[in-house]
Formats: sequence, structure tokens, C-alpha cells
Amino acid sequence: MSFEITAPQGRMYGKVFVFPARVYYEDTDAGGIVYYANYLKFAERARTEFLRYIGAAPQQNALEGDMCGFVVRHVEIDYKASAKLDDLLTVSCELTEDGGASAVMHQEISRGDEVLAVIDVKVVYVSLSKKRPIRIPEDIKNKLKGFA
Repeated sequence: MSFEITAPQGRMYGKVFVFPARVYYEDTDAGGIVYYANYLKFAERARTEFLRYIGAAPQQNALEGDMCGFVVRHVEIDYKASAKLDDLLTVSCELTEDGGASAVMHQEISRGDEVLAVIDVKVVYVSLSKKRPIRIPEDIKNKLKGFA
């Protein structure tokens, strides 16, 4: 049996990518609020979908043998309020810096108009086989430029 399904998708609003996320039971602690580390999972999903949306998903290359991709180098997160079970969240992703081998993305996780967490993530493009940073390929760089 075959079904027509689609994965959750985000959209661009100017230079900001916005991705929807639902809080499930597995995301919460015993008090029914989102466990602090799970905000990073929501942010990771939004960054991945942003790259997929603009056609620059390097994880596809990693799976196809190129063995290069973005890895997180540094994260700063400021928790403002708690998300709760069954909340519908929006996770934004905006490219704020574009370097030779790195990029910085500013992210916010919100419930409606309320900002719950602010995250700044520095990612580095790495040769996974050599385990060292390399320049972001021009085709990916060009796709990112339109959003910096």
C-alpha cells in the first residue's frame, strides 16, 4: 500500500526561514515542560530544513560519498520561557554571518508572539573523512549568499 505524504515544511519570510514544530510527550520532562536540551533539537531540524529549502543540503553529499558537511562549532542559547506539551512552535533560522568555512545562524523558538528561546549557532563546513574544516563549496556559498 502506498500513501502520499509530505514531511513538515517551512517557508521563507524575506531572509528568515520559519519551520513548524509540535511539542510531543517525548520532548517534555516530568513537569510537562520541554526539557532544555530539546530546544537544540528543534533548532537543528529548522537549520537542516532551511538548507534543504534553498537546495544546499550538504548532508545529501555526505550520504552520496562526498563526505563533507556542516557541523556545529559553537552554540549560545538564552531561555526566555518554557514550551509545554502539545504547543505548536515556530523555529526561525536566519543567516547572520557567512565566512570562508563557516556560517552563523540566528534562531528563535516561539509560541505565537512569545519568544521562548534565542539561539546563535556557528557551523563549520568539515571534510568528514579528514576531520578538518574546508571552504564551503561555491555552489552552496552562492545559495547561502541570497539569505545573508
